[in-house]
Parts: sequence; C-alpha cells; structure tokens
Amino acid sequence: MKINQLFFVALLSCSLFSTALLAQPPRKGQTAPDIRLQNAQGDSVALSSLRGKVVLIDFWASWCGPCRISNKMAKPVYEQYKAKGFEILAISVDQNTAAWKRAIKQDQMTWLQVHDAAEGEDAVAYKWNIRQIPTTYLIDKNGKVAAVDPDWMEISKLLPKLLK
Repeated sequence: MKINQLFFVALLSCSLFSTALLAQPPRKGQTAPDIRLQNAQGDSVALSSLRGKVVLIDFWASWCGPCRISNKMAKPVYEQYKAKGFEILAISVDQNTAAWKRAIKQDQMTWLQVHDAAEGEDAVAYKWNIRQIPTTYLIDKNGKVAAVDPDWMEISKLLPKLLK
C-alpha cells in the first residue's frame, strides 16, 4: 500500500513539474514557439509564416487601458517600418469577440490581428505564460526572441538594427 502511495505521489509530482515546464515564457535568444490563431475573418495566421520579418508579438485585450494606449503608440512605428520588413502580430485575449473587433476599428489597427479564444492549457497566452497584459515580444528575422516586454522607445531603437 505504501509503495502505491509513494508511486502516486511521484507520478503527481512529475506531472505537475512537466506542466510547469510547458508554461515557461520564451526568453531572449530562444526561438519563439510557433503560434497559429484565427484572424477576424476566420483565416489561420501562423507566426512561422512571418519568418524573415521582424515581428512584435503583442498580447492585449479591448478592456485593457494600457493596451489601448500602446495600440496608439504602435501606429507611427508600424507605419515607419512596415515597408522595411516589420510586422505586428497582435494577439487578443478577449473573451468577447465583438469587443475585440470593435477595438480594432476604434484604434485603427492595420496590422495583423488574431484572437486567442481558447481557454486553459489550450490558450496561447497560457503556453507563453502570459501573466499580465500588455505583454510584448520582439522577434528577429530568424524567429528568435530579441527583446521581452520592450517599450516603444526601445522598439524604435532596436528596429533599425534588426531590420538590416
């Protein structure tokens, strides 16, 4: 009986430990895990399809005030660098699809928008261990994390180097 209990405790510990490992956020210098989500039109968009571009991954939501301010700050940077190979992949964690689509229009976001509609362990935000929003990752042309949570001033400084 004690062996069965010990085995169960060991199995449970391994299970919890492996789940914790799966939910580790990507770190600077690591290859960004692929993301595949649907846009507002229902088409699938994959991070891997943007390889060769510098990509800002932006986890946000329509109800998040700081996210909405960041959306406005993103616009001039995006306009300045999009023709040079810069893309923004905005990942909404909204549960309300209508609110997400409304925010896209209100904030006049012309960059890629996808919706992380999954919940729990299936959500991209869970797999990337997103604990707060906005959370951003700057990804280089080779798919590696160049910066974690850079502000717009830092992004503006990094882009010319990363786009060379």
